[in-house]
Amino acid sequence: MTRTKVGFLANLFGSGWGTLIGLVCTPLFIRFLGMDAYGLIGFFVTLQGVVQIVDMGLSPTMNREMARYSVLPEKAAEARDFVRTLEIGYWALGILIGVTIVLSAPIIASHWIRPGRLTVGEVRSAIAIMGLLVALQWPFSLYQGGLLGLQRQVLLSCITVATSTLGSLGAVLILWKVSPTLLAFFLWQIGIVILQVAFTTVALWRSLPAADQPARIVPRLVRNVGRFAIGVSGISVMALVLTQFDKVILSKMLDLKSFGYYVLAGVVGNGLMVLVAAMFNTVYPRFCALVVLRDEQGLKEIYHGSTQILAIMILPVASVIVFFSRDIVFLWIQDPVIAQNVGPIAAILTIGTALNGMMNIPFALQLAHGWTRLGLVITAMFVFTFVPTMVVMCARFGAIGAAAVWASLNAVYMVLGVPLTHRKLLRGEAVVWLARDFLPPLAAAVSIVVLGRAIHGDGKGPASEILFLGLLYLCALIGSGLAAPLGREELRKRILAILQ
Repeated sequence: MTRTKVGFLANLFGSGWGTLIGLVCTPLFIRFLGMDAYGLIGFFVTLQGVVQIVDMGLSPTMNREMARYSVLPEKAAEARDFVRTLEIGYWALGILIGVTIVLSAPIIASHWIRPGRLTVGEVRSAIAIMGLLVALQWPFSLYQGGLLGLQRQVLLSCITVATSTLGSLGAVLILWKVSPTLLAFFLWQIGIVILQVAFTTVALWRSLPAADQPARIVPRLVRNVGRFAIGVSGISVMALVLTQFDKVILSKMLDLKSFGYYVLAGVVGNGLMVLVAAMFNTVYPRFCALVVLRDEQGLKEIYHGSTQILAIMILPVASVIVFFSRDIVFLWIQDPVIAQNVGPIAAILTIGTALNGMMNIPFALQLAHGWTRLGLVITAMFVFTFVPTMVVMCARFGAIGAAAVWASLNAVYMVLGVPLTHRKLLRGEAVVWLARDFLPPLAAAVSIVVLGRAIHGDGKGPASEILFLGLLYLCALIGSGLAAPLGREELRKRILAILQ
């Protein structure tokens, strides 16, 4: 448990710091570049998500296999051969993706993007640079998966913090002192990505156990995990369709300024995923190792404990965002027009993201057991039902309609996924998950925040507003913690320690 806590804190610090730096710098990006250019940066983020479709499940496979090899020291040479084999193929795939994007830049700029105040030439050049950036950044997820599987979260966090700081703060300085253009922004990101991938590559190879022979390309090692990779690939492809399809559609239907509003709302709503990703990246390798060791009791303890901790972390902050979205966006961007357009979308997206986040622990349990069928079936069902719904809702209601579909999708996913996961992998634990791990923290957080919304007055200054929201979040956090058995047990231990 100590190792798990250290890994979680490292993951949280790494991803949390990157998100914090991004939040601080976003208003400055908008100030230097304008809302249209920020919308194009949002398109780049969408493009990064879309190309993950061709990952083919290799990154999660790397994570799982490194976790398995970490408890099998006699297979050190095989572990290094496995990394080398995936590495070569992954680099080749990244180069192919990058070349495809560069060659497609004229078509995307002329027939897909609605540039607004930007010229078609500016958009075309930016997309071509995006292709180069995607190709260089592509291998990072593979090396990241390897480090997470080896439970080298602290090392990975150090790399992430350094590169995210340089990437965001350095971009602000470039835009301020050198050139306030998209070209300057993306060229700076290319340099940072080269550093990030180089350091991560060296870190993974140095973290692997030593072997008597150099690493080789051994295709059979990949074939041995082919079934798992294919299953994860199917889930990933359809999940990415579901998570990115709204942005793909809206990037076509809306001008860059309006699309930028949706991207900003996504930044607010998806901020929860920092906490979710930190927890997932911590518990997934532990789940894999415990499954190999057949330690079912240890698996149950970490499973329920991590679910309660995740609920305590994300449900209070999600509740505050949902009920105070306009206030939060205004405090962040200091623009009432942007707050009015972004706030309602951010509230709805946050609901969907919170539900999606809670499903990450059951999903990690599925992957640790190599059981990909459930996720594949559910996501396939969603693709065939929600994608047409997304098209209709986007066409009729725009960004709000897309956000509503995202929230509905995750509500259905929770209703179906929780009982089916526990029926297969942890029989009899579904009721415990719902009645003990999830609902009590949710009810406590929502009740406290609703009360806060009722007593909230207008006309507060920025300092008073921040203080009010901070105290409200703290109350919701304490309430959720006391509503969860793990929180009450921790409080009881601390009180006993003080009394003794």
